[in-house]
Amino acid sequence: MAAMLPEILFEGNGQAPAPSKDFYQLLVSRSEVILRWWKISLRSEFREARPGEHKECHQDFVDDPTLQAQVGIVFGQKVLNYVINLCRGQYDFLERLPESMMLYILTFLDLEDIAQLSQVSQTFQKLCNSDKLWEHIVERSCDRITTEMRSLAQNIGWKEFFFTNKLQLQRQLRRWRKQQEESQDIFLE
Repeated sequence: MAAMLPEILFEGNGQAPAPSKDFYQLLVSRSEVILRWWKISLRSEFREARPGEHKECHQDFVDDPTLQAQVGIVFGQKVLNYVINLCRGQYDFLERLPESMMLYILTFLDLEDIAQLSQVSQTFQKLCNSDKLWEHIVERSCDRITTEMRSLAQNIGWKEFFFTNKLQLQRQLRRWRKQQEESQDIFLE
């Protein structure tokens, strides 16, 4: 499974909290953690400061509370915990799947499960509300989809289309047909 991982497992950029204006970059590769910094200061003693870099293997990072504190201050506790987990070999493979593969997996879930999964993270919220997923759900649940229905769904969104009751859908289709006819009449004049 580790062979599926890219060389760079995590990359983040941040600025130290005020009053500092220093910039930081954090890279976690398969073998090491790299922290880079750029000192930004108007004070004369820091004007000649050069960018710096600190590299440690994963185990050394896990055992280095000073570097962990610095990462926590700049990038926050969530990022620090995530980096520590990466260094311990605790990878989130689901998060690393391509979007198309995750959408394919989501098509096998019940609607209640999709609703719950959309609350897990921003990534899953985006996927669970995507038109691609809801287009597949509509196609699976309907006997046939006409071109008018498809155009309306693309116009209002596939999820909205799915949850619209049949009576409202028929009204919207009539309105859509009327708009199409009017726009053709204008075009022909």
